[in-house]
Amino acid sequence: MALRNAVMAALLEGEASGYDLAKAFDASVANFWTAAPQQLYRELERMHEEGLIAARVVEQERRPNKRLFSLTEAGMEAVRAYVAEPFGKPTAIRDELLVKVQCADVGDIDAVKAAITERMEWAEAKLARYERLRERLLAGRTENEYFAEAERIGPYLTLLRGMAFEKENLQWGERALHILERRATAPHVR
Repeated sequence: MALRNAVMAALLEGEASGYDLAKAFDASVANFWTAAPQQLYRELERMHEEGLIAARVVEQERRPNKRLFSLTEAGMEAVRAYVAEPFGKPTAIRDELLVKVQCADVGDIDAVKAAITERMEWAEAKLARYERLRERLLAGRTENEYFAEAERIGPYLTLLRGMAFEKENLQWGERALHILERRATAPHVR
């Protein structure tokens, strides 16, 4: 998937500055796509040159002027075309932590356990952030009310996937730590 598709998905929420989009990537689409601010700004320039987004300058008195971006009709057509494309292969997991876990039997098990613990801490922090976003989206409504009333349900559905992913990271981490701890205290079969 190209970064531009994720940018267009974020712009479905409405007009936004590059800074706003960077925050949105961190808060809403981070559960399925990440991008460094520099990548985001480069992609915005390319998309603007290709006519997929429009940019307008907002003059500010005490701050530098800012550019606000929005999808053009060509951008909306690109979103529709992207959604209609056949789905490619599922994304493969590429995770350095898992490579370290794969080597745990011949390496420093304490270092591997520390890495798993750190990953679990990240998962807990992301889960807390996702829960705050969930509460904001629901705005006091039940999920059923949200699904019946909300203009767009895609952001909520992707949020649910991100939450499930982090919960699974925590479950796996707990199990892996338990197994590594048991293995460290049991006699080894060589």
